[in-house]
Amino acid sequence: MKVDVLLGLQWGDEGKGKVVDVLTPKYDVVARFQGGPNAGHTLEFKGEKYVLRSIPSGIFQGGKINVIGNGVVLDPVLFKEEAEALAASGHDITKQLYISKKAHLILPTHRILDAAYEAAKGAGKIGTTGKGIGPTYTDKISRNGVRVGDLLRDFKSIYSAAKARHEAILKSLNYDYDITELEAKWFDALNYLKQFKLIDSEHFINNLLKSGKNVLAEGAQGTMLDVDFGSYPFVTSSNTICAGCCTGLGVAPRNIGEVYGIFKAYCTRVGSGPFPTELFDEAGDKIGQIGHEFGAVTGRKRRCGWIDLVALKYAVTINGVSQLIMMKGDVLDSFETIKACVAYKINGEEVTEFPYSIDGDVEPVYVELPGWQTDLTKMKSEDEFPEEFNAYLSFLEEELGVPIKIVSVGPDREQTIVRYTEE
Repeated sequence: MKVDVLLGLQWGDEGKGKVVDVLTPKYDVVARFQGGPNAGHTLEFKGEKYVLRSIPSGIFQGGKINVIGNGVVLDPVLFKEEAEALAASGHDITKQLYISKKAHLILPTHRILDAAYEAAKGAGKIGTTGKGIGPTYTDKISRNGVRVGDLLRDFKSIYSAAKARHEAILKSLNYDYDITELEAKWFDALNYLKQFKLIDSEHFINNLLKSGKNVLAEGAQGTMLDVDFGSYPFVTSSNTICAGCCTGLGVAPRNIGEVYGIFKAYCTRVGSGPFPTELFDEAGDKIGQIGHEFGAVTGRKRRCGWIDLVALKYAVTINGVSQLIMMKGDVLDSFETIKACVAYKINGEEVTEFPYSIDGDVEPVYVELPGWQTDLTKMKSEDEFPEEFNAYLSFLEEELGVPIKIVSVGPDREQTIVRYTEE
């Protein structure tokens, strides 16, 4: 068997949580392979809304195995809050959830360091969520990290050494802080964490594949936030692309199957960083209001703009996307004209390949398509799609060279239309 991968193709917030929830019935296992609690996956069904930050989105499909992989960084406090909230709503995950021993722990001092580093950057802030993600991945790469598996060793001395190292850095930054309360909550949350199954996830996943189980790997954030291929330095600290599944779960490249790429019918971005198609007019405000574009975790207002096909083609290429999933087409229902960026104009020259840097003077080159001006949210099949919406889908497929297999027409799991169904 192979691992199918589902990931975002833009700057995050594409709607991955809903799609994982929709696809999960086909799979035995759902596994998160990177990121931390800065990523919020929103799911809506039966009139309820849930936001998952670290727990895989397959948790609502009864009996499925869910895995937090080694590529994830885990905050015990936020994990405990998330798991307890799920339990209170009738979703006890203790039997379904497995956690990699190799996943790195976000320490209380990581969160303080995050705030201190951001404060020191002044006008050069990158818009971090302040959850300690960057400092945790920094410790991981510099071989100073504390991992979940350390809970089964001499944890006190391992933690104390890491804390002392962080405190020395904070002292050099002249940053005032008090972690007494946070640290107490953190140790309490560690005890809660220990009730879950702590596993060697690379063996676990590969043994499941050998036994014929279907595995869906769930990515967080989006391709354009990848630490290597995103709009650096305004990126996250992990590999959000398909290759991150291999390192974040211990899966060989030859064992990757379908790659589902999720994108919105327009673009959004949270925080700082370049955004060539960003709108500062009434159209941008309208997209944000209709699309409820506020961060699931941060609550921050998202910047909105037209779809960027230069960036999207790039994302399709480096991920090896085999099937596309378009979200939030319904947000554009009332627009007379839809725009799509097909090239960038840089220093007077048109380019169609995503460049090394987009932080300079980049002017989007648009094509315009007629809007469908029809309510998509009540539609149950593609047979009901208006001609203009079908034309938009066909245009995107031709530009991207990959079929759009699934179209979402609303936030609920029922508002999902599968195209190209086999007879």
